[in-house]
Amino acid sequence: MTLLDTRARTGVVAGINPVAKLAASALIALPLILTLDWVSAAVALVLESLLFLFAGLGWREFWLRTLPVWIAAPLTALTIALYGEASGQVYVEWFVIRISEGSLTLAVATLFRVLAVALPSVVLFVTVDPTDLADGLAQIVRLPARFVLGALAGLRMVGLFLDDWRALELARRARGVADRGRVRRFVGMAFALLVLSIRRGSKLATAMEARGFGAPGRRTWARESRFGGREWALVAIGAAISAVAVASAVAAGTWNFILGPG
Repeated sequence: MTLLDTRARTGVVAGINPVAKLAASALIALPLILTLDWVSAAVALVLESLLFLFAGLGWREFWLRTLPVWIAAPLTALTIALYGEASGQVYVEWFVIRISEGSLTLAVATLFRVLAVALPSVVLFVTVDPTDLADGLAQIVRLPARFVLGALAGLRMVGLFLDDWRALELARRARGVADRGRVRRFVGMAFALLVLSIRRGSKLATAMEARGFGAPGRRTWARESRFGGREWALVAIGAAISAVAVASAVAAGTWNFILGPG
């Protein structure tokens, strides 16, 4: 699977404007960033799981796409459990490692927190086409067209960047210069790729300027980006997930506002 996977999606969420997906992800993540408790994160994760069913991803693709999250979350929790702030009963203490009741509680909260923040971002943006996102950011959010189009052009170059790396590697092997140490080979290829990227970037900038991408005045767009009922519904769902998660944590007495005093 490539980075810019533009296959047609059949899920309900797939056809929603990327700006709405961005807003929903931000609404879900905001309260989870402001607190560190397992109840709000766990509730948000359960509610998000229902939303994932409408993303249009098969189970195999879902697990492949989210595999880094499932690896990073337990490792982060393990670090907190071993080296987090100790409180309550201490179960294990050796050298710099101290496993206590408080550190285990923080580890569980961190595990759910990482999953609840990262999974919706990954799942929702798998279905996003970069061009649709750029259209939405420029037309709906009103970000500067120069910035949006430049970022889109750079993102489109990622696939070529990977192809160039493979081509350079094959060319160096064919010339018999790929048998050196790994560090020297990497540095040489990185420098060659940097030179190639600068040249390509200069040509792309010149071509975009020649086509009027940097011209002053109001810009027209080939495709209109719409923000309608489905988009507002997704944003409302994101807000509802956040509200239910916060209310559950407050009701359970586990709400821990990390920016508060003490």
